[in-house]
Amino acid sequence: MGSVREAAVAGTFYPYTTNELRSGIEKFLLGKKTTKILKPKAIIAPHAGYVYSGSVAASAYVHLETIAHNISRVILLGPCHRVPVRGLAISSADFFQTPLGDIPVDKRVQQKILSLPQVQLCDAAHAMEHSLEVHLPFLQEILGNFLLVPIVVGQAKPSVVASVLDQLWGGPETFIVVSSDLSHYLDYKTALDIDRQTCSAIEQMAPEKIRDHGACGRYPIGGLLHIAKARGLKVKTVDLRNSGDTAGPKNKVVGYGAWVFFENRLTDKRRVMKRQRRPATSNRRMQASTNTQKADHFCSETKDMLEEHGETLVRLAAKSILIGLKKGTLASLDISSFPMRLRQKGASFVTLYLTGNLRGCIGSLQMHQPLVADIVNNAFKAAFQDPRFKRVSVSEVKNLEISISLLSSHIPFRINDQLDLLKQLQPKKDGLIIQDGAHRALFLPTVWEQIPEPEQFLLHLKKKAGMNPDQWSNNFKAWRFVTEEVTSSELSLSGSLWKK
Repeated sequence: MGSVREAAVAGTFYPYTTNELRSGIEKFLLGKKTTKILKPKAIIAPHAGYVYSGSVAASAYVHLETIAHNISRVILLGPCHRVPVRGLAISSADFFQTPLGDIPVDKRVQQKILSLPQVQLCDAAHAMEHSLEVHLPFLQEILGNFLLVPIVVGQAKPSVVASVLDQLWGGPETFIVVSSDLSHYLDYKTALDIDRQTCSAIEQMAPEKIRDHGACGRYPIGGLLHIAKARGLKVKTVDLRNSGDTAGPKNKVVGYGAWVFFENRLTDKRRVMKRQRRPATSNRRMQASTNTQKADHFCSETKDMLEEHGETLVRLAAKSILIGLKKGTLASLDISSFPMRLRQKGASFVTLYLTGNLRGCIGSLQMHQPLVADIVNNAFKAAFQDPRFKRVSVSEVKNLEISISLLSSHIPFRINDQLDLLKQLQPKKDGLIIQDGAHRALFLPTVWEQIPEPEQFLLHLKKKAGMNPDQWSNNFKAWRFVTEEVTSSELSLSGSLWKK
């Protein structure tokens, strides 16, 4: 199972809905020009809300399009805004989430730099940090499938940050993104002066000339400038504006700039002057490949875990129900007594059957707590709080069958209409979540056994969500997920499961 750093600023810094987000990025990128036939290796781009800095960021990101087919890893560095950090902080998450999907973290590379004294593991620094998150949708839209190394940078000398970048530099498969805004909340003229000074320092690759308030990301910028100069890169300023030029008043502005760093290697013999949109079919295939890889990874890891710990999980669910019958309360749990794999965050559904008929089903949509706690909670709720059924009684217990489904992270569908959704839906494999406004519902993949046709599958799920059969709107959203299951009957526990 993979832990997910969930999107923290979707809906505030950038659009929450998939279609609106993708459309916005496309508009920012459309018509932006590249300037050289040199291959870009790194960029500096801003991290404010898209309405303020999205167009400036796009001026840098458009340069990735000529080399997108080569990039398989992105090193993303940004400053800390909420949790103070000394040195550099990485995350324990396996995926970083946006409305466009989950991005896998390159755990192998992270482990490599974790041995450096200036690098620490700090999930708190990443949990609400927007300086990294706002860049992810741009990267997803342009690159499609890639591995991420997200790094929050606190106080650190340029040489210290540069030594980490040196370990991560790689070849054409690796790209570096540094996140930074410039001056903050000054009047328009003062901001222009300070931002021009910062721009000059970057062009000279002189981090010592960046003033304390010249850039909130001066520490990661300093590291990039230090190593870029040592490796002989060239830098080009491609945009320099502030919020007074984009979407805000001029009495208090925030500065934004975009820079591209080029290696001295020629790209293809053609000069790409304007962005050409990648065909939708190509985007689809790339996204489908990424989704398949993530699903296969989840299934493989989860199968291994259930082979080892499946019986423990089913017995834990049974114990939760028994204690609920005796005491009427949720069972207490010493999470530290369980193996590490069961203490990781997980999302589960617990389904109860009585003589083959559904008797209760409650679950979690997101990985928000340790797996063992999630199963204890959901087993109790399935037995006693499912609004469709009466509470499970003592007389029913010995004939109950328990089924536990472990859910992968959710992968948003890229859809234009209902027909598009039905074409992409994979029968007998996909679990499905749909939402339109306040209406939301989920079907586990096991529902395909009763409703094998995609049209009927979606129709029944709409009914469950309280939607009309023909309901569709621009805000309609859908996610797929996969599951792995373990049941009491598979474990031959039906006779002994309820022993006290």
